[in-house]
Amino acid sequence: MRKETFGHLEKPRCSAHAGEMRYVFADCDLDLGRHELWRNGARVHVEPQVFGLIACLVRASGALVAYDDVMADVWGDRIVSDATVAARVSAARAALGDDGKRQAIIRTVNRRGLQLVADVKALPPGFAEHAARPDLRQTVRLTSSRDGTGIAWASLGEGAPVLRGGHWLGHLEHDLSSPVWRPLLERLSSGRRLIRYDPRGTGLSERCLNGATVEQLADDMEAVADAADLERFPIVAMSQSVPAALTLAARHPARVSGLVLLNGLVQGSTARGEIELTDTMVGMIRTGWGVPGSAFMRALATVFVPDATQAEVDSLVEMQALSATPEVAAEIRAMIGDIDVRHCLAEVACPTLVMHCTGDQVQNCEQSKQIASNIRHAEFGQLDSANHALVPSDPAWAVFLSRVDGFLEGLTLKTANGSPART
Repeated sequence: MRKETFGHLEKPRCSAHAGEMRYVFADCDLDLGRHELWRNGARVHVEPQVFGLIACLVRASGALVAYDDVMADVWGDRIVSDATVAARVSAARAALGDDGKRQAIIRTVNRRGLQLVADVKALPPGFAEHAARPDLRQTVRLTSSRDGTGIAWASLGEGAPVLRGGHWLGHLEHDLSSPVWRPLLERLSSGRRLIRYDPRGTGLSERCLNGATVEQLADDMEAVADAADLERFPIVAMSQSVPAALTLAARHPARVSGLVLLNGLVQGSTARGEIELTDTMVGMIRTGWGVPGSAFMRALATVFVPDATQAEVDSLVEMQALSATPEVAAEIRAMIGDIDVRHCLAEVACPTLVMHCTGDQVQNCEQSKQIASNIRHAEFGQLDSANHALVPSDPAWAVFLSRVDGFLEGLTLKTANGSPART
């Protein structure tokens, strides 16, 4: 984008002084004083430029804001590309529950500017309070997997059930204070009953793998669903929990109503013949798990979450020692390398949303493409991010969760209407 196209104006319309105002529109609540965006009573975490873009449009009170004014208000004198602006607009729409096709909240007027078309109500500073931040109270319970391994699980929220696949770098209790995982839990449990668990060997579950295979990980997932009295339910799975979710969906097509799969894999590095990669990662984990300055710590910051904030990286580093011992973590990585669930894909009959970050250096996007191409009528989408673990500060986080919300709402409507599972 050329600088002269979007010149800096001294008094852009959208940056009129509004003090510490709050604005309510659609199902959103924008608090400028606290620098917070809420939707449906749940906090939505957006990066500063996305927040600034939304604030710019909201302050205009429904008037069309010229691109020049948007640029000056959000980016000042910086030169940014068309792709950067488009990405921020897309992230803003996603955060507000909108998208580029509907444009129900943010409308694009070609070659002229942007407009917030939802009715906006301005509230004075201190007027009432937000809906209380969800306190996410939970009771941790224990159940046993098929082989007797103890699995800890808990539920959050009320509504239609959703089962979240467990993964390492997590802990049922400490996730509630994590800047990486708490925002995700708030979002997924908003209007839903979110069931989650610590995988075997991690968190509050039994701290040994007992020779785990992907089939046993699916057993753990099934045991949690049984303990939570889930008859039919969707699964949201990320990274290493994706193969377990695929295995369970193939095993019980009548129970699993839908799959949301992010940055997953269908075949591990050892199964692909990349044994040296597996050995290198296992060695790094065994010697560097939870050790400041270790090779694995550097890899965590530069490979797993290269676009995370320092606070998010620090949280994931702290979570290592809380979630698993170095030896168990190394065993988990070796087990991931052995995974091969290609045979399950043709047996998955439920609606499936597959998404992957384009710059993911841990699991190549081709893994998710293989999953989507072998599941009947699966939806596939790419996210503009280099992170493997998607973090709230990443604009792709809001885009992803907007897709998830729409997908899960669609499943709930199908269930309410008595629609059969797709076959």
